[in-house]
Amino acid sequence: QVQLVEAGGGLVQPGGSLRLSCAVSGDTTHLHTLGWYRQAPGKQLRKLVASFATDGSRTDYGEDVKGRVAISRDSAVNVIYLQMNDLQPEDAAVYYCNAGVGGAKYGYQRDYWGRGTQVTVSS
Repeated sequence: QVQLVEAGGGLVQPGGSLRLSCAVSGDTTHLHTLGWYRQAPGKQLRKLVASFATDGSRTDYGEDVKGRVAISRDSAVNVIYLQMNDLQPEDAAVYYCNAGVGGAKYGYQRDYWGRGTQVTVSS
C-alpha cells in the first residue's frame, strides 16, 4: 500500500501563488509515476496538472497550466511539490496527489490517490 497526504491548499487572490506538497509513504518499491491532478467544482473528471516518471524519462504538464506550474521532488524525504504561480479563478479545484505503482515490467498496475487539498482563487 502507498499513502499520499497533500497539504498547502487555501485561499489566494488572482495572480497569487501556492506551493502544494504531497508526502509519499508505504511500499514504493515499484513506484513509477508521481503527479498532481485536479477536479474543478461540478466536474467528475480529474485532469492532469503535472506528472513525471520516477526514472526521469519524462515530465508532463496540462496545457492549461504550462508555464505557470512546476513539479519537483525531494527524494530524500519522499515528498513531491507543486509550485503554482499567477493563479486564476479557473484554477480553483481540489488538487489530488497521484502515485502509479507497477507497470508492464512487473505485470501489474495500481494507482493511489490522496484525499485532496482545496485551492480557492478569489478576489
